[in-house]
Amino acid sequence: MAIEIKEVVSSSDIKTFAKFPFEIYKNASFWVPPIIKDEMKMLMPEKNPAFDFCKAKFWLAFKDGKCVGRIGAIINELYNEKMNEKLGRFSRAEFIDDFEVSSKLFITAEEWVKKQGMTGIHGPLGFTNLDLQGLLIEGFDYMPSIGSVYHHPYYLSHFEKAGYIKEIDWIEFRLEQEDNIPPKALKLRDIIKKRAGVEVLNFTKSSELVPFKKDIFKLLNKAFAELHYVTSFNDKLIEYYSDKYFTLLNPKFVKIIINQEKEVVAFIIALPSLSEAMIKANGKVFPFGIFHILKAMKHPKVVDLLLTGVEPQLQSQGISALLITELQQTMIDHGVRYVETTGIFEDNHKAIQYWKEYNHIQHKRRRCFRKEF
Repeated sequence: MAIEIKEVVSSSDIKTFAKFPFEIYKNASFWVPPIIKDEMKMLMPEKNPAFDFCKAKFWLAFKDGKCVGRIGAIINELYNEKMNEKLGRFSRAEFIDDFEVSSKLFITAEEWVKKQGMTGIHGPLGFTNLDLQGLLIEGFDYMPSIGSVYHHPYYLSHFEKAGYIKEIDWIEFRLEQEDNIPPKALKLRDIIKKRAGVEVLNFTKSSELVPFKKDIFKLLNKAFAELHYVTSFNDKLIEYYSDKYFTLLNPKFVKIIINQEKEVVAFIIALPSLSEAMIKANGKVFPFGIFHILKAMKHPKVVDLLLTGVEPQLQSQGISALLITELQQTMIDHGVRYVETTGIFEDNHKAIQYWKEYNHIQHKRRRCFRKEF
């Protein structure tokens, strides 16, 4: 049967786009479903403030009347201006194991990007670096964090057959938590605090985090400025992502460091793993998903390390080690056994070497691809 490509234009199309992965991954044990309503909002210009600086189109593929694939194309104008490039992004590519389907989806995205004056395309990437990024190419037998991705193993051959080549990889680690923090690390923690003149803030209530959300994102803008695919978060995006993620945080696993002027100079955000809870929720918070999520937050055995940010001028003063030591103590107090890192760029040698000092496995790898026109 002929493959029909349909642009996503109606609310019904958006729902079909958001729900397609639930069909294609229905027998995949390690796929973690997103919240359907959040995925739908991401595609709506009136809901997603990234459309203020991004152009985007999305398409569905049908075969014999059945949805068999999807893809999006995004042009992040701020990122192109920052990098002095003309690149589009393909996003949320999912498809059955049929090269005709994947080929038509890639060609559709590429042709639209070309018409916008772009000279190449890369991905999978989203609107921002807090959106979906990368294709999983290693680690199919491990549960991803909610900050990571999962894909079918056959996707890689489809990408390569479509002419895509590697741009860069992210790698992920699973760390085993020790029963105690070594006295040497505790002594170093105290030395760093005194030398840098900083104070570590701990939290017990979500409401205590609210006054810091803008400061966290503003520091994130500075700390991540030189990383791949990053553009700054403006006030509208800060509110958007705060609304999406802050309600999921267990405040005990968030640490903020302030200097003597009470300015936020570093933070670490970890989250009790919600992956199994999200599988049980199956894309819906209510009426029952919320109970699985709340239960997972109370007694975690696995914690996902989501974000770490340090003021650039302090990055050589041991502040990252201070953050980790403070978080470790909380994890020990709560019986956490394992930590999942989110993606670390393969050229971030300092961070990679730091995690290798722990009892670890490097178990997952995802890739961003590129194609020139």
